[in-house]
Amino acid sequence: MPPPVFRFAPSPNGYLHLGHARSALLNFDLARRNGGRMLLRIEDIDTTRCRPEYEQAIYEDLAWLGIAWEQPVRRQSEHLALYTEAIDRLTRDRLIYPAFESRAEVARLVAEKDQAGAWPRDPDGAPLYPGAARHLSAEWRAQKVASGAPYALRLDMAAALARAGDLLWTEQGEGPGGETDKVPARPEQWGDVILARKDTPTSYHLSVVIDDALQGVTHVVRGQDLFWATGVHRLLQVLLGLPQPVYRHHSLVRDATGQKLSKSTRSTALRELRAAGLTLADVRRLAGIPES
Repeated sequence: MPPPVFRFAPSPNGYLHLGHARSALLNFDLARRNGGRMLLRIEDIDTTRCRPEYEQAIYEDLAWLGIAWEQPVRRQSEHLALYTEAIDRLTRDRLIYPAFESRAEVARLVAEKDQAGAWPRDPDGAPLYPGAARHLSAEWRAQKVASGAPYALRLDMAAALARAGDLLWTEQGEGPGGETDKVPARPEQWGDVILARKDTPTSYHLSVVIDDALQGVTHVVRGQDLFWATGVHRLLQVLLGLPQPVYRHHSLVRDATGQKLSKSTRSTALRELRAAGLTLADVRRLAGIPES
């Protein structure tokens, strides 16, 4: 039997913090404990926020944590054609459609929907897509695309679910509500999710399932904030004929107010802890990871 494959897949859009350390160390410890492989993937599809200095800092922080990984490192920006191939396949299967509303227009539609009662939100609290682009004629869509108008490619969730049927995933960790073992996937919670945009040929949901499959990842270990997104990932795996890894979602590192650590709120970076004289043992203790 081949060894299990684990991965840590950060985005170089800021400096790593204790939450990243928790996930990276868990993956590394599990790989060593089970005689497995440890991979590093740089998820750099967001060209407006990802920077080379952040990527270099990732390598430095992980090395400080004592984490080793196989070479070469996979960088998503070097594999955009693979994501386009998947989009083309879903297009041929009539499972995605272009939507042309701007973010401001979507917000206005949601506000109108909310006046008639609370419009549904996804597990992250964002409103589901309220538009009707899926009902536009193929001819009108083609003309709009040919005109150069910006668009988002959305998954037709109803059509996708009809094709895929009921879905489960194997959970070796624990969900936010205590879910374990065989978890029913509920991708409908996310509505018609965006899989790509005119100027960006992929999204997190699409690229993560393709990369995990191509890299042979067998165990996805990540934070509970991505627990329910697994439903979308299981759906895409079935639609694209990709293998299903085992999932293990871990609890999050939170600040004094109970909020999860985040780059966007400038949570204390690992490089700052290192500069302050903390040791690897200190970081493991703060991240809730015992010495392996």
